[in-house]
Amino acid sequence: MATKTPDSLGFGFRPKASQHHFQVSIPRGKTREVLISEHLTWDAVASGEGGTWGAALRPTLAPAEQDGKLRCILPRSKWDAIADALRIAFNTGLKQAGLRTGSWKAGNNPVARLYGKELVLLAWAIEDADPALIPIAIKNWQGLVPEERWWLYTMTCAATGHALHGRNRGWRKAVRFALTENPVGDSDHAPPPAIFELKAREDAADYADGPQPGAAKARVASAPRPG
Repeated sequence: MATKTPDSLGFGFRPKASQHHFQVSIPRGKTREVLISEHLTWDAVASGEGGTWGAALRPTLAPAEQDGKLRCILPRSKWDAIADALRIAFNTGLKQAGLRTGSWKAGNNPVARLYGKELVLLAWAIEDADPALIPIAIKNWQGLVPEERWWLYTMTCAATGHALHGRNRGWRKAVRFALTENPVGDSDHAPPPAIFELKAREDAADYADGPQPGAAKARVASAPRPG
């Protein structure tokens, strides 16, 4: 059995290896919105684990700021609709990689960089979707291999990655339509195009803060590979 790494936080985030990560800020209560942001630095003191944001990690909507940039703001009801699917998918990969599993808690939840990309992609797909379509979005998201999710996130983020300014526009709008229509079904997933393989190699080359990506041809509908 693989030895579990004690210094991983949240969902596979290992700040001693790399500080680049995502944060999911879940407020107490059921009425306030959930904030999903991307961070290039980590401050263990300012992180306020389970509490409020420290100044060093506060999410920002400022276009010029890269650290702490808000990627998505979800109503609590929509977050709750995808939280279990995300937890199960990520924990499956973390167990395979010998890392301790995570759970969503009120406060700040750090997420490993590649898992964060996959999370934000699903959040973008449902942010403006009819709540009735969320199960379809989850099924389509599960039907993608991680390399496809990473590539879709990268392309969408480059064009419309701002939490507010990019909402319901261009790539963000296309992602919503793509993931809320025509479920991929339960058959084996075809190998992704070569561009996804190339993207996977690029991500793996500079990714040292969590479990390494697996083969692009793996079937991940029920158990996505570590990311």
